[in-house]
Amino acid sequence: MLPTSHNTQQVKRINVELVKNTLRSMGVGTKASIANLTKLSVATCGTILNELLQTGEIIDLGPDESSGGRPASRYQFNADYASVLCLIIRTEGGVHSITHTYANLNGEMAEEQTLFLDEINVTVVEDLIANLIEQHHNVQAIGIGIPGVAHNGVIGICDVPELMYQPLGPRLKEQYEEVEVVIGNDMNLTVYGLYNQQQFEEEKNFAVVTFPENHFPGAGFIIDGRPLTGNTQFGGEVSFLPFGVSREEQLRMLKTTEGLQELVVQTLVSIIAIINPATIVVTGDTMDSAMRDGLVQGCLNHHIPQEHMPELIIRRDTRREYVTGLVAVTLESLTYRIQVVEKQW
Repeated sequence: MLPTSHNTQQVKRINVELVKNTLRSMGVGTKASIANLTKLSVATCGTILNELLQTGEIIDLGPDESSGGRPASRYQFNADYASVLCLIIRTEGGVHSITHTYANLNGEMAEEQTLFLDEINVTVVEDLIANLIEQHHNVQAIGIGIPGVAHNGVIGICDVPELMYQPLGPRLKEQYEEVEVVIGNDMNLTVYGLYNQQQFEEEKNFAVVTFPENHFPGAGFIIDGRPLTGNTQFGGEVSFLPFGVSREEQLRMLKTTEGLQELVVQTLVSIIAIINPATIVVTGDTMDSAMRDGLVQGCLNHHIPQEHMPELIIRRDTRREYVTGLVAVTLESLTYRIQVVEKQW
């Protein structure tokens, strides 16, 4: 059993997070309106608001219009109190790059900047992060998107060979103890950004599968509104599906129109049969919107019943959704630091 003092501190931290998140969603609120929404007492809200004013995490906008009696102060969440730093690591056609941006606590992003590099290794990434953190105010979380998988911050299979099997996450946590660190797979992050863009009325199963030029395909999944990454973050490595050909033969097939069509259809059929998604988005620079009807017919030819056929969307470029997904996940690492609900990412 936890000591009473520990329980008290935990409850207080949860209440502080609750007040901050409520005020963030409200835009502007008074002590009474925040208490009404959080179900905390007015006195407790008042104490928390005073503390947040002192740290600068909220702003006092002055008194509300009085309807008789003493006017209540209005408060606003200070989205610029802190920021998150997001990096996207890419290697495409032999070109290595790192795109970086900052976002405030409302997810509003600064202009992205891209560095083209001769190579990308752990030292390069660490040095870049050190320079960027020094330049920017109060970075509270670092999010990194990679073309590979990471488990507990340790990178596994990755299209950037110098990063494979490197404990980048633990190394960064050792350097920046008070900063949250998130390392995510490019597809999982892209699917998160695309899923949020759909604005489903209720939680759905959703998939994104990508077929990049000269690389193996990958996929990302949302199950009942929650990201599916798998036991060791290996979920979505669809190039390991039993296509009946070697991985080397897969790469050769992907270079031909017929081979690409065959592999895409087999991948879609597998996804539909396993998770029955409402929507599948097919992405990658090998894709073209004119392929959509042929892919749908290919799935039907593999005996997928029409009533179980998901909406199929071809989206060649998903860079914007990738970065918005990374920013959202990085911000959630702060939101769910006190796990009032189960952590989603």
